[in-house]
Amino acid sequence: MPVKVIQGNSPVILSMPHTGVEVPHEILQKLNTTGQTLADTDWHVHQLYADLLPQATLVRATFHRYVIDANRGPADESLYPGQNTTGLCPVTDFDGQSIYRSGCEPNTEEIEHRRKKYHQPYHEALTNEIERVHQQHGIVVLCDCHSIRSILPFLFNGILPDFNIGTNDGKSCDSQIEKSVIETCKNAENYNTVLNGRFKGGWTTRHYANQISNIHAIQIELAQSAYMQEVEPWLYLSEKAEKLRQILSSILNNLEHTAYQLTDRPLPDSSPTEEIFT
Repeated sequence: MPVKVIQGNSPVILSMPHTGVEVPHEILQKLNTTGQTLADTDWHVHQLYADLLPQATLVRATFHRYVIDANRGPADESLYPGQNTTGLCPVTDFDGQSIYRSGCEPNTEEIEHRRKKYHQPYHEALTNEIERVHQQHGIVVLCDCHSIRSILPFLFNGILPDFNIGTNDGKSCDSQIEKSVIETCKNAENYNTVLNGRFKGGWTTRHYANQISNIHAIQIELAQSAYMQEVEPWLYLSEKAEKLRQILSSILNNLEHTAYQLTDRPLPDSSPTEEIFT
């Protein structure tokens, strides 16, 4: 079951392509000691967002990004030309270190197998939910939820801000949606924020966004230092996390209200959500 879906009754969809930690044994045994730490997980992101907007739809990958990266295009095109990054089936981690035993890196055939088994079902599920929510509301706000270690010289210089908001330079969502998130972040005391900095929005944000059809996408990349221990055993720091959750709650609720303002539709009822595994 490579993807978990919880259907909600809100125009907001939360996508989480990197919180999964499942690695099939046949892949795990090919990873070296560095790879087996799974250091590049978006640790605890599903816990951070849990119940903040109860009617939001959730689409969450259960497999780890080292199996295949669900936030990369199937053609493995670079989203940040000229900058260090990792690919569709990563062979290095975010420190630039090899994650596979020598000679065990996936070949073209293996990558295609993983794409069909994991990547494709995830995006089929996400596409289905976007279509369902759009049919219900006439608008979709897709919030792609991520986190990353705050210091990674291989990927960026210095210390990453707490909130890294990506809208593909304003192309992926209405300006009111972008403004709603940025204002909420910048009004949060003791947090810092950047818009379209190192992370402008990954393939999910860029691929699904279609403002003409009223499908809006925005990426929220959190610095893990804002809520957790950034080294093994990757502990969730409840006190810090709860403060961050308050800001995230405001972000999501404001996104929902903005969506209704853009369509002049009333708030939905509180129908139960439905959990699906595919």
